[in-house]
Amino acid sequence: FQVAMVTRALSLSLLLLLLASLRATTRAPPRELASEDRPTPSSCRRCCDPAEYRSQEAGSTRVSSSSTVPSGHPAYLIPEVRPYINMTILKGDTGAKGDRGTPGKAGKEGPLGHHGPQGPKGSKGQAGAPGDPCKQQHAAFSVGRKKALHSVDYYQALVFDTVFVNLYGHFNMFKGKFYCYVPGLYYFNLNVHTWNFKETYLHVMKNDQEMVILYAQPSDRSIMQSQSLMLELQENDEVWVRLYKRERENAVYSDDVDIYITFNGYLLKPSVE
Repeated sequence: FQVAMVTRALSLSLLLLLLASLRATTRAPPRELASEDRPTPSSCRRCCDPAEYRSQEAGSTRVSSSSTVPSGHPAYLIPEVRPYINMTILKGDTGAKGDRGTPGKAGKEGPLGHHGPQGPKGSKGQAGAPGDPCKQQHAAFSVGRKKALHSVDYYQALVFDTVFVNLYGHFNMFKGKFYCYVPGLYYFNLNVHTWNFKETYLHVMKNDQEMVILYAQPSDRSIMQSQSLMLELQENDEVWVRLYKRERENAVYSDDVDIYITFNGYLLKPSVE
């Protein structure tokens, strides 16, 4: 509404100026004056000005003959009109708060702060529950294999098919691995029969680490070959036998009747007695 009022006021002012200009151009043309008698536009006065201003204007400085007033020029200059808009009356009410913008990118991670001071020592905890008095601190196994085994393009775990001793089931027959449930010092022994004119190449493994090798070069005779070692094991450690992958003809002999391959192990001393 305020904007509309301001617009109407500006339109009315321009209309009044236009009417004043038309009145000035419709008056009778003034008497032709010599160029030297024509007053400069700056010295022109309106006929409605007081008499003392017109008498003073008569003695004003003459303009040169080269300064002429164009035909149809009004007797006085049209004042310059500069509209003024009071912006305070156009200011509306405060708008509603906009939506929250999207969060910016996270800044770079700052440097690591200094270590804080060490806290006070805590109070002594409660005593734990008593241990199982029936837990056995023993472990032992002895297994064998009747079938021969030949190398392939990848490593093979030596799986056994005959059980002599498997105390508490710590040896997994399906995987061919002994699992340590009682940490301590263990003794292991591996016996195999070599094959004529073929290489015999095995490792006793602890987890994925090669511990010792059992090796026999190709020969025209087959012989029994043995390897032994002691290992200190932690709980969940694994001990097993791995046949090396094929690079040369590699095999372990057996005849499906007698047992030529044995793997044995037992606990010598537990870590905690």
